[in-house]
Amino acid sequence: CVSALMLTCLVSVCAFGQTAPAPQKAKELPPVPKKSNERPAETPANAAEPFDGASIEKMAAQCVTLETEAGVIEIEMLAESAPETVRNFLNLAATKAFDTTVFSRVVKDFVIQGGALYTSQNQTNALALRSRRTIPDEPNAVKHERGIVSMARPETPNGATTNFFILVGDGSHLDGKFAAFGRIRRGIEIVDAINKAPTEGDKPKEPVRITRATVTPCAK
Repeated sequence: CVSALMLTCLVSVCAFGQTAPAPQKAKELPPVPKKSNERPAETPANAAEPFDGASIEKMAAQCVTLETEAGVIEIEMLAESAPETVRNFLNLAATKAFDTTVFSRVVKDFVIQGGALYTSQNQTNALALRSRRTIPDEPNAVKHERGIVSMARPETPNGATTNFFILVGDGSHLDGKFAAFGRIRRGIEIVDAINKAPTEGDKPKEPVRITRATVTPCAK
């Protein structure tokens, strides 16, 4: 088609014995400024975290300490039962993602729930991206009983991100449906105190904040 069009133009010029007028130079438009909120061309890869690639044995030997406004809670990891859930939790604690977040949900005599990164006082773009990273579902044989730590998730399969809950009472109806991944090693009385605080529905009136989360080898 392009050749045919070029031939037609040449024939027209020759027939009239005239030189075709020089084409006018297109007026250059100023470059369109980039929007400050423009979506990047590619989604950045997940940043490397301390327990990426860690063995089950190494993860099982770690404990997470949550220093809260109500006291200290220490959690041992059940890595053999939920390895990817444990990896995610260890990474969140080790990278300080949990620091300054609150226990945002309390159901009396049942659970306290934390890990919502939007409650952090240290909001960054990296934290917002981390809050959307999902992990695979890992329902397992661990019984949901008092002192067990399990992963909260939406109804969407493989949709868990950063929220976790600690059981104060029996949760046997959750068995085989949620990824139980930890057990309270020290500080169950702190969990009880958080659970007894005044609420409006399941929202605590004065949410207890996690001031710092750390990962260390469990003391023997």
